[in-house]
Amino acid sequence: MPVRALPSNPNLEHLKYQAKDLLKSHATQNAAAAQRIREFHPRWAKASDAEIFAAHFRLSDAQLTIAREHGFASWARLKRRVEKPKLSDDVNLPHHERIEDAAFRRGVELIDTGDVEGLQAHLKKYPKLSRQRVEFEGGNYFQNPTLLEFVAENPIRRGKPPSNIVEVAEVILDAGVDQSALDETLMLVATGRVTRECGVQIPLIRLLCDRGADPNRAAEAAAVLFERQAVVALMVSGARMTLPLAATLGEYEQLRSFLPSSEPHDRQLALALAAQYGYAYAVEILLDAGEDPNRFNPVGGHSHSTPLHQAAGNGHLDVVKLLVSRGANTGVKDILFGGTPAGWANYAGKQDVAEYLLSLERPRPK
Repeated sequence: MPVRALPSNPNLEHLKYQAKDLLKSHATQNAAAAQRIREFHPRWAKASDAEIFAAHFRLSDAQLTIAREHGFASWARLKRRVEKPKLSDDVNLPHHERIEDAAFRRGVELIDTGDVEGLQAHLKKYPKLSRQRVEFEGGNYFQNPTLLEFVAENPIRRGKPPSNIVEVAEVILDAGVDQSALDETLMLVATGRVTRECGVQIPLIRLLCDRGADPNRAAEAAAVLFERQAVVALMVSGARMTLPLAATLGEYEQLRSFLPSSEPHDRQLALALAAQYGYAYAVEILLDAGEDPNRFNPVGGHSHSTPLHQAAGNGHLDVVKLLVSRGANTGVKDILFGGTPAGWANYAGKQDVAEYLLSLERPRPK
């Protein structure tokens, strides 16, 4: 789920009220509140709605949830941001302009200009720089990147990497990086549109996997973010087929074969992906297996929405009709924007879907 951006002049008292409202929503067993808690409070990351509602949820828990929902590790960090903002807190600036460490900032400049020789010399001068991290708060990813992660241009900073970005990445890799930086950079490359549009996504995927990055987690993240070209490249580089990937690729026989031994999270994610890609038969298989069309999608799978939101927003009328026929609630609102599936379809210009969903709400003539 995307984080909720703070306003330009955040008010701590207003944030405290948000925490109190969440506390009340938990007490009334609101499903959207459970989803927010599951996503943003680490204690309940894998808990069911029933487990969350049965738990003793304190004001401090609500405050932590609100802080993380806004992209901060703790309430204290959020409070510091409100009361004593720093340069790195300005989310209106591109990330390279928020870097306070001069050596790190220079390293990013050399990446962005494609200065291979300059970057080699800079890393030789600062031998710890290739493993160093900078900290950004206020977002739900790219919070502690190393230099390597800046090659992905995700989040978008300049809109285009240098033409020799693969060579630039090799320079940083040769200087030495941690496994976590390798894996995170692969994730960013595989889920970002800029590298794909510039024709370097696949070469970077190959390079990073050849250097030891794990393609498995990146493959499902790429599937969620509509980067199917990256999914295929990651599978060529060793990513294993999973239930969610079978749903993404419309591999129905493999979908059936994975179901008996699959985990609940994988089944839920598979339904979300089948709905967003418009594979009605895959949706039917998963519903027949017992998946609930009214659950919010799992963490990491557009979790602010339901399968019906995804099918509607992507214009898959046959899937929308199937979900509705199997009991999907057309009036449920997504957590982030407060939109119904019909609203999503209308916003995306999918008028046939919007009209169908709206027709269900109109009273029938007597």
